Formats: sequence, C-alpha cells, structure tokens
Amino acid sequence: MIISRLETFCNEYVGFVRLTTDDGQQGWGQLSTYNSDITAQVFHRQIAPWALGRSTDELEQLVRVIPEREHKFPGTYMNRALAGLDTAVWDWRGKQQGKAVTELLGGTPGPLRAYASSMRRDITPEHEVERFVRLRDEFGFDAFKFRIGSECGHDQDEWPGRTEAIVASVRAHLGDEVSLLVDANSCFSPERAIEVGQLLQQYGIEHFEEPCPYWRQEQTKQVTDALSLDVTGGEQDCDLSTWKRMIDDRVVNIVQPDVLYLGGMLRTLKVARWAAQAGLACTPHCANLSLVTLFTMHLLRAIPNAGRYLEFSIEGPDYYPWQEGLFTHSPYDIRNGQAMVTDAPGWGVEIHPEWLAKSQYQHSEIAS
Repeated sequence: MIISRLETFCNEYVGFVRLTTDDGQQGWGQLSTYNSDITAQVFHRQIAPWALGRSTDELEQLVRVIPEREHKFPGTYMNRALAGLDTAVWDWRGKQQGKAVTELLGGTPGPLRAYASSMRRDITPEHEVERFVRLRDEFGFDAFKFRIGSECGHDQDEWPGRTEAIVASVRAHLGDEVSLLVDANSCFSPERAIEVGQLLQQYGIEHFEEPCPYWRQEQTKQVTDALSLDVTGGEQDCDLSTWKRMIDDRVVNIVQPDVLYLGGMLRTLKVARWAAQAGLACTPHCANLSLVTLFTMHLLRAIPNAGRYLEFSIEGPDYYPWQEGLFTHSPYDIRNGQAMVTDAPGWGVEIHPEWLAKSQYQHSEIAS
C-alpha cells in the first residue's frame, strides 16, 4: 500500500506519528522523546517528502536511502525523526497481518524480566533504598539500577561520597539475591572509572553503564579491559559506523542502543545482529514510559542475543509528568517483576484521544 498521509501529534517532550495508506489503513509510531516538537519539524521537512507516495513494503529501502538523500544533515534529529516513520510502518504491518510486531520480527509474545530503573541523582541512598524495597515487595522486581557519579561530571560525585554510600546501602538492604546495575552517565575518567568499578565488583554489581564520556570510546575500552563486570553503553550513539567500530573493537561488553535515538527498529536490529555476531548481548536503553519501552519489549522477544532484562523506568508524574495520559490503556503492567508482550496486532496500544486533542498537530500528504 502507498503512504498517502503522515501526521504528527506532539509537545515538547513526546510526539507520535500516524501513517495512513491509500486504502485508509493506519499505523502509529513515535518520534524520539525530548524536543519532540523540533523533531516533528525535521520529520515533515526531511522525512515525509521521501516517504509519501512510496509503498509500506519499501520501508527497508527508505530507512537506507533517506539518510543518503539528507546526507548534509547527519545526526540525532534526523534519526529521531526517521524512527517515527519506521515504527509507524511496523504498527501498520502488524495490524494488516493480525500479528504483534515481535512476531513480524521472528519472535513470540510473552514475558520479559524487567529491572527497576531509577533516573534520580537528587535522592539520598536511604530514600532510594526505600523505593527499591517497596517496588520489590509490590511488583516483584528482582533487579534494580541506580545512578552514581554526576552526569558528565568530570570525576565529581553528585555530592561527596554519594557513590560509595549508595552502592553499599542498596546491596546491604536488598541482599545478595537481587541483581544490581549502575549508570554513571559519562561521569568518570578511565582512572576513576576503574577505581569505582573495582568497588562495584566488591559489591557484586553486574552492570556498569557509560562510565566515561560516551564519545571517548578509547576511554571506555580501557575500563572494559580492566574490569571483570559488564561495562555497557551506546544509548547516545545514532551513527551506524560508530556502532560498527564500537562492536568490532569490543568497547563494551553489552550494547545498549535506543530504538528511537538510533532511528527505529530496522537500524536497531542491524546493531543487535552485529553484536550477536561478536558474541555481545543487547540490553537496549529505554528510560521512560512513552512507546520506546514497548518497542524495546517487542525487540527483546525477537533477538537471539537479548540481555538478561528490560529497562523499566520507575519514575512517575513527579519526575515525568508528560508520561501521564498518553494511552487509552497502559501496556506497562509489571507482575512478578515481569513485563508482558501481548499478541495484540501491531504495537497493541492506542494513543489517548484527549492527549491528541491537546497536542501540536502537523500533517504532510500526497498532493491531490
């Protein structure tokens, strides 16, 4: 079917794409979160003109060709916009075939172990422990990720001693039976990252995310080579050649592409395949409860090198008020520490009409 109309509904934080084909059938996708109103402008200026009038069967070609046609504009906004087209076509395909997207990718509906992912650095170790214990008892989480250092912190902690204190406190109060992960968000020099990593190993932390400035791959590789725990990263990287070097050079032990930052499912599948060929697991980044976590759920149920768990944000309206009211029914029901990919066609979710009515609207369509 021919893509005849592309619409965006967005605010500053999140934006959705509705794709309509010439037979009136529709699919929903999402632009990447954050500055989504800017990404929508890119979508209508630089993505939609290449996609309108083309067949949904041509998605693979479009995802390859559009960045070439727009080669003077590489980078994050182009890929954040391209993801909206890609994910909308997958929903359209699933609805046409009566299958969940994960089935189209070769996977099956079913459960995924989730880790409770904290986004906060302004929280004391004591309050973080309180949250984790409550989430363990209420939802059955048995894996947790928390923040250490400060974001792009040049070796500075959020406040003096916080990293050491929170590592010890979380392990002491949750015990050895849970899996613990940490995220440094590009905080450390290699020397300090190795020092922190040795502390993490003492406490049985199994996942050390983005220890060094992510754009300095040679620094991250020093840390990976020096430690025995898994060093992970990649969420910020949207260039496929950067990903190829990262995997070929084994800069990290576990790759963490973000479906929306990277440009959609097809490009993420390519990174996951490269990682599988190198013997590396894939645990994607999905740090909010827009559609990105649902996309990641479908992906993880389909790839052979899926990591041990799904990232699942634990932040609510006090931290992410823009997450509220996005869907008619939330796809994020955690039971016994697991999320569930259903067999509903496509992504299996509907955007809430009230949210759409309040959004910024734009459309591009084939001229009649």
